[in-house]
Amino acid sequence: MGKLYITDTILRDAHQSQAATRMRTEEMLPACELLDSMGYWSLECWGGATFDSCLRFLNEDPWERLRTLKKHLPHTRLQMLFRGQNILGYKHYADDVVEQFCRKAIENGIDVIRIFDALNDVRNLEAAIKFTKKYGGHCEPAISYTISPVHNEDYFVKLSKELVQMGADSICIKDMANLLLPMQAYDLIKRLKAEIDVPIHLHTHNTTGTGDMTLLMATLAGVDIVDTALSPLGNGTSQPATESLVATLRGTEYDTGIDLEKLSEAAKLFRPVAARLKKDGFLDPKVLSVDTNTLIYQVPGGMLSNLISQLKQANAEDKYYDVLEEVPRVRKDFGYPPLVTPTSQIVGSQAVLNVLSGERYKMFTKESKGLLRGEYGRLPGEVNEEVRKKAIGDEPVITCRPADLLKPELDTYRKELGDLAEKEEDVLSYALFPQVAKKFFEQRRAEENAEKTVSVASEAAPAAPVSNESPKAASNEVRTIYVEDLTEGMPL
Repeated sequence: MGKLYITDTILRDAHQSQAATRMRTEEMLPACELLDSMGYWSLECWGGATFDSCLRFLNEDPWERLRTLKKHLPHTRLQMLFRGQNILGYKHYADDVVEQFCRKAIENGIDVIRIFDALNDVRNLEAAIKFTKKYGGHCEPAISYTISPVHNEDYFVKLSKELVQMGADSICIKDMANLLLPMQAYDLIKRLKAEIDVPIHLHTHNTTGTGDMTLLMATLAGVDIVDTALSPLGNGTSQPATESLVATLRGTEYDTGIDLEKLSEAAKLFRPVAARLKKDGFLDPKVLSVDTNTLIYQVPGGMLSNLISQLKQANAEDKYYDVLEEVPRVRKDFGYPPLVTPTSQIVGSQAVLNVLSGERYKMFTKESKGLLRGEYGRLPGEVNEEVRKKAIGDEPVITCRPADLLKPELDTYRKELGDLAEKEEDVLSYALFPQVAKKFFEQRRAEENAEKTVSVASEAAPAAPVSNESPKAASNEVRTIYVEDLTEGMPL
């Protein structure tokens, strides 16, 4: 027991959970010097949906964001969220893509890679753990915490021990839906501290209003590190506010050593960002209110904001609670997967389809079919075979490690992208989001050619004025989502 360490999520999960991941790099930079001096264990700033959102909505290169943040945060560990064999996409990738992504993420500035699998299938974590360690990253596998007839304390302790044997440098309890209640957190962490040797890192949200209490009880049980978010984008579907926990522990044996006045200064810099996100329609007041129904529906923060977005675009906001009630029914039929990307997206979109079409399982998304076929790994519980048959017919269910069925892919992606790839990182962006990345690279090429034309013209006529306006103005465009396309690339 002793000092509690803090990971702040203001640069990633805070705005992912509250505002569909729409914070721009330029909005992060004014606070970087202050954040870098804070004494955080790490800053979570990359991974999750940041990659997709940068390319799709903000007209930013996510790799450039990472390099820029590394330059402006030289004294603080940078952390990312990595979806195991899914990397940051929505399907399984071959091991050569996983290896190259781990390598390039670490080369470009990531120190800590938090690796999870939506189904807690450790086979889907093997490659990412191995390659994170190979290239010198801090390897933090996560257990996706959930509640179901098949998930209990013994299950999570056994899983944690397996991850330590696989090479974990620390273990994260990833409580994405704020289902880990304070007393259960105390008991689970007490057991983990007694039975495993690596640091325990707790990630929760404040969706049900219990997050602060959970962090406090976890602290008393001896947790080493916790995730919080600076108050302008803290609480609600985001993480509990950093300032509140720091103040609570000040002067105790768990004192974080972080200066409250500095936190207050940093919060001041993010308030206009939160106001901008609200004005632009990305920060819905629903994500800030306490909803204890989450304890019934088990819907994580990013999934909630995404469901709201999907229903808005289908002009069906009045179906919000109908969809929430449908989520646990779909989850049971699908074998109790924990609800975290991509399974949260798959189950959530299937629930939306079931409600909007007026008939349960009238249609299946291709991702629902893939999940039931075993493409994502081993489902934790028993699947409703009637639903599975309706989805995939007589197709065989995959029982091996899904990535074992995949041939090396990097060369194929490299050839497909051709000379649009200016660096190896571009190939990885394309591998994860082919259509979105290709469009981004074509626009980049067009802008480069336009700049060359302007340059040649200015040499020929040096007196001609040249506009200083950046051609890369960030876009706030929100794509129309059709019912048939509910899972396609929506950032969660």
